Amino acid sequence: MQSYTCHSLAQVAFKPCDDVIDMHSMDSSSPVGLTGRQRHLAVFTILLGISLAVIDSTAVTLSLPAIRRDLNVDADQAIWIINGFQLAALVALLPLANWGERITYRQIYLIGALLWGVSSTVACFAETLPTLIVARVLQGLGAAGIMAVNMALVRLTWPPSLLGRGIALNSMAVSSATVMGPVLAAAVLSVGSWRWLFALYIPASFLLLVLGRHTLPSNKPKANQSPPSVTDIALNAALFILLFLSADSFGRSIQPSENQVQGLLRGSVLLAAGMAVAVVYLRRENAKSLALFPLDLMRLPVFRLSMMTSVASFAAQTITFIVLPFLMLDVWRITASETGWLMACWPFGTIVAAPLAGRWIGRYHGGWLGGSGMACLTLGLAELTYAAATSNHSGAVAWGLGLCGIGFGLFQSPNNHTIITSAPSQRAGAASGMIGTARLTGQTLGATLVAMVFAMHGETSPHGLSLALGVACVLSLAAGFASVKRVHY
Repeated sequence: MQSYTCHSLAQVAFKPCDDVIDMHSMDSSSPVGLTGRQRHLAVFTILLGISLAVIDSTAVTLSLPAIRRDLNVDADQAIWIINGFQLAALVALLPLANWGERITYRQIYLIGALLWGVSSTVACFAETLPTLIVARVLQGLGAAGIMAVNMALVRLTWPPSLLGRGIALNSMAVSSATVMGPVLAAAVLSVGSWRWLFALYIPASFLLLVLGRHTLPSNKPKANQSPPSVTDIALNAALFILLFLSADSFGRSIQPSENQVQGLLRGSVLLAAGMAVAVVYLRRENAKSLALFPLDLMRLPVFRLSMMTSVASFAAQTITFIVLPFLMLDVWRITASETGWLMACWPFGTIVAAPLAGRWIGRYHGGWLGGSGMACLTLGLAELTYAAATSNHSGAVAWGLGLCGIGFGLFQSPNNHTIITSAPSQRAGAASGMIGTARLTGQTLGATLVAMVFAMHGETSPHGLSLALGVACVLSLAAGFASVKRVHY
């Protein structure tokens, strides 16, 4: 009864306007994808939504010290302002992607935008840490609604002949937003309170609602399929929560202030519980045609290898983005403005390379394109590792980060194109959800590995920083091998 009620509410609240093109209402002679002004507006809406989700994840991190001081809380407590958002998004991605296949991606997108706006309002006026954490969890759920169906909407918006360019444009937006997050946070904090950062999201979410309702395409819903049960949703949440907490416990266990035996024991128990939940959860999902966790897609070798490539590459990227500010600001003592310009070399390289990758999709095998991108990323990370170990930063960092960005731009669009097109059209929502899941899983893995290295060597040790970059280099190399292996399928 509850699932039908949610379905009905979504239909009433977000009933599409007559001028929206419904993809499922077209006959066989109709073109696939949107055209003209309709496509331009839909593309703008999609890019705005994914950019806001990425900006938030980076901007709030920079605002954390100011929030701690204002609310007078400890760092261990304040970190849940970040963790609450990430964990909520990770838990909700697959269920929301699954619901997108049942009640249309557009409705899930609009629900996410609405929740984003409401939670941003609560965060803006939060006076206590628990209230802010609850608001951040709700923001994570709203962001998951946007991210879960992002690539599925891209696939509906662009015709097949231009899909590669559409995915490349999406990758450019993500890279630009990665830079804009800290820039926006710094600008807001320089003139006012951190609360203004959340206040800016309120009109942005309203704009998303208006544009999304009038411009986004709609897929044919699978209302005849039974929705995920409460048990399936609970098992999905338990799996990701247990694995997240296990990684956090292992990372904390090697800190000097922690009891190592207790930390390792706690992490092992959580990991064992996560594995037990995974066995039960995946066995239940195995027999379902429209499973919450898309085992049907994971059985495809190309899809599986693409997911491995994505997780490893985003882990390498996260390690680099965490390590370099410590290296440049605390070890090399260069200015914050110079650090900002150097860090911008990565997304600049991605913006340069992504359009080329978009044009090459279809001409060259995605495995080779992804492998070439990972080769560039590995070389760039190797140069950064050498610079960290030798304190030789005269131009090496700029070239290394630029090469990393070019590699990431060459890899990301073809890899996402392979993921979204290797899935049947009716499973585009599941594939889109897995893209977001792989990104967040990789970022969580990267952050955990950095925490472990920092705990062993400290965050200002050149040896520890170069070791962390070396780990990123190994992950990038593994991602390249996984990508090239796709050529055989």
